Amino acid sequence: MASSMKVKKVITKEVEVSGLGRRIKEARMSLPRSGKSLEALCGEVGISRTYWYDIEKERIKGSLSFDLLRSIESALGIDLGVKIE
Repeated sequence: MASSMKVKKVITKEVEVSGLGRRIKEARMSLPRSGKSLEALCGEVGISRTYWYDIEKERIKGSLSFDLLRSIESALGIDLGVKIE
């Protein structure tokens, strides 16, 4: 009997989201002063401060990954309403 192997095809979809970086910055800036610092947010998300600022200024190369966006939303305690279907 021959063995078998599974092959998976990952479908990549992108959506254009106007003002996403600005909305992320506004959410961060509206956190209570006693809330999470930028360093804590970056640590929770797993990115550098420089990359966080690049996201807010919408200066990243390529696309922001959906998983990273979800991590940012979780760290900020918000839902930015971005859907990819």
